[in-house]
Order: sequence, then structure tokens, then C-alpha cells
Amino acid sequence: MAGGEGLRVSWMAAEVVFFDVETTVPNQPGRRFWIMEFGAILVCSRRFVELDSYCTLIRPGDLMAAPETSGRSDGITRGAVAAAPTFEEVADRIFDVLNGEVWAGHNIQRFDCARIREAFADAGRAPPMPAGIVDSLTILNQQFGRRAGNLKMATLASYFGLGKQKHRSLDDVRMNLEVFKYCATVLLLESSLPQVLSNDGGVHGPAVLTRSRARGEELAGKSPPRCPTPAAAAAAIEAAKGMARCAGQGRPPSLAGLLRHSGALIR
Repeated sequence: MAGGEGLRVSWMAAEVVFFDVETTVPNQPGRRFWIMEFGAILVCSRRFVELDSYCTLIRPGDLMAAPETSGRSDGITRGAVAAAPTFEEVADRIFDVLNGEVWAGHNIQRFDCARIREAFADAGRAPPMPAGIVDSLTILNQQFGRRAGNLKMATLASYFGLGKQKHRSLDDVRMNLEVFKYCATVLLLESSLPQVLSNDGGVHGPAVLTRSRARGEELAGKSPPRCPTPAAAAAAIEAAKGMARCAGQGRPPSLAGLLRHSGALIR
């Protein structure tokens, strides 16, 4: 929660910490990044739901590096961080949130992790160490492909109809979690019917193995299985998105629902 509240639930090693930092943008040679906001959510790895959160604005080491105004509706300005705590003042809390946990986030290996190390070095302290790192950008690039465009968080959110990215730490990590759920659901649906659903959302020919087809010779003189229609495939994908929404609201997706919509593709 804003202002450093939250974390009423213990941060357990078995859970995953999604985190994000918002920083200044170096616009001249010799300038560096400064953290202006840190946000994290504790996520249950078994049910993939948020358990707790922590967020705080941070006064950058160079206040003049913070923008005086922001072109984003929810952007962080110099005035917003002028009275915020310094990183040194919140370093203990951030260390406790991150150290020894599994870290997750979008492009965190290249950007956010580096900013955390720099900030702790500035404070003259050893940085927190992760038990493991899950970078959604790397995973989606390998598993989901470029069907959603450039895989930036704003592009992914638009692709799944999740709204506009706010570029605020807590909002962004929650959006990251939802994008993860949607992508995982679509990939699960495709892996359940790999011969029917292509990885670009299209539909392949009649390649589903049925009991009649398995009997081989009994198919003689019988009509071949019908090709699933694009409408049926689209309906199944929309059903998968609906299940992801259920998960985001703390309600487990219905396996019966998945089977019902999957079955529509092979009838």
C-alpha cells in the first residue's frame, strides 16, 4: 500500500514476490537512474493470488533528476517525491521483502534487479539475494511469442483488454500478475489441443484423435471428423480469458468449463 503500509502477512520462502521500480530517466550523458518508487506484492504460487503488498515513494539522491511535471496521468513528479523517505530510510524494509524470496517481474533481470543493486550499493549495504528469478519478459518471449506485439507490459495489457499501464509500481506488478494468468491460460488451452489450436490463435485441420479414428479400419466409409470452426476456437479462447478473470478475483477456474469449451472444438 502507498506510504509503506501493508505486509500484514509473513513473507514466506515458498511464495513469489512480484516487484517493480519506477525511476528517473537519464536524459543527458553522465546521468544515472534513481529509484522514485518501489512496489511489491506477495503471491501464492499454488493459487496465484495476491496475499499482501508493500509500496513506497522514494526521494531520489538527485531530486533535480525527477521530472517537474509528468506527461502521464499518474506519473511521479518532483513534488511527489520531495518529502518521500530516502532509499536508506526504507532499505531495511525492502531488504526484508526481497531477500531469500523468488523474485518475479517484467524485464526485471535487465532493469529492476540492476537498480536494486545500485541503490543498496549507494547505501553502503549488501543487496538482497533472490532464491530464484522469474522474468515474465524472458518466459513470454520463449513460450508466448510475438503474437501480442513487442511484449512490453502496455502492449500485453492492451492485447488482453486489461486497461492502460499506469507506470506506478503497485499497479504495474498487479497488471503483470494478470498478464501472467492470461498468457498461462491461453498456453494451457493450446497445449490441451495442440493439433487443433495453433500458437497464433488459428485452427488447424481435422487432426484430433478420436476413438473411431484410433480403430483405423472402422473409419472406412465414414465421414471424417469435422474441422473446428474459427468461431468455436474463438469461443474457447474467450472462455480461457474468462477463467483467468475468475482466478484474478480469487475464484478458481472451472475445469468443467474448460472441458466443455474444449469439447466444442472436437464435436
